[in-house]
Amino acid sequence: MPRRPDGPDGLAVVDKAADWTSHDVVAKLRGILGTRKVGHAGTLDPDATGVLLVGVGKVTRLLRFLSAAGKAYEGEVVLGVETNTLDAAGEVTATHDMAGVTLDAVRAAATAFVGDIEQVPPMVSAVQIGGRRLYELAREGIEVERAARPVRVDRYDLEATDDPLVFRAVVECSSGTFIRSLAADLGAALGGGAHLRALRRTRVASFGLALAVPLEQVTAEGLLAPAEALRDLPAAEVGEDLAVDVGHGKVLDAERLGVSGAGPWRVLDASGALLAVYEPYAAGRVKPSVVLPRSP
Repeated sequence: MPRRPDGPDGLAVVDKAADWTSHDVVAKLRGILGTRKVGHAGTLDPDATGVLLVGVGKVTRLLRFLSAAGKAYEGEVVLGVETNTLDAAGEVTATHDMAGVTLDAVRAAATAFVGDIEQVPPMVSAVQIGGRRLYELAREGIEVERAARPVRVDRYDLEATDDPLVFRAVVECSSGTFIRSLAADLGAALGGGAHLRALRRTRVASFGLALAVPLEQVTAEGLLAPAEALRDLPAAEVGEDLAVDVGHGKVLDAERLGVSGAGPWRVLDASGALLAVYEPYAAGRVKPSVVLPRSP
């Protein structure tokens, strides 16, 4: 029996539509691309739209370097209404008269949420506690204690809209930041409540909406190469002799590999193909965290 050819390898930058889960996108692309080796780098809520990075083939092994990358979002903070999901998809749990809140007051309150902060994960999040997703427990009407987690918010800008109770938000933040929590916490800081609506992720790492395509337009030919998928990592290009050692997963002197700093580093051959990702190991030495097989 002839050997089945390997499926495609690469990164898809998907502009996810509303009402699709991240898992739905992965399942659909498995059919479109004809391979089971598909995974995503960071869940995007069903109601949210925008950039979803999807790894295919060899790139599924690289997704952890993308999942931890910073992200950017746009959305709307609606003052005066709280919901049980902290966004527009949930049921209203409380209302507040916040008609007198000004843009200056909103911006002043937002400064408390910029920098290194701690957030309590929402019950509707995908965070696991005791082996179960929080949203699964929430569906059963169960609420559990959640420890606050450190995150970083580098930008939390707000602008007025035609509705005096709705403010357009732009957020740049670390991975793991809950934008719906930023909206709800802002409402509480202003003496009332709020929820989030119309969330759109505009960037993951350096991959923005300009590169994103609708799910139905993803093709194997349009995937970004593995080396491009990790374009934000510093690169080391090696000759053939060193490429053999890299392919065997050898621990190397950092000087021999030609790298410095904190890493990790992507290692490329002379053609620009990705051979491996290396990380610090011991004083002056580096080791591979991922080694990719070379194409024949």
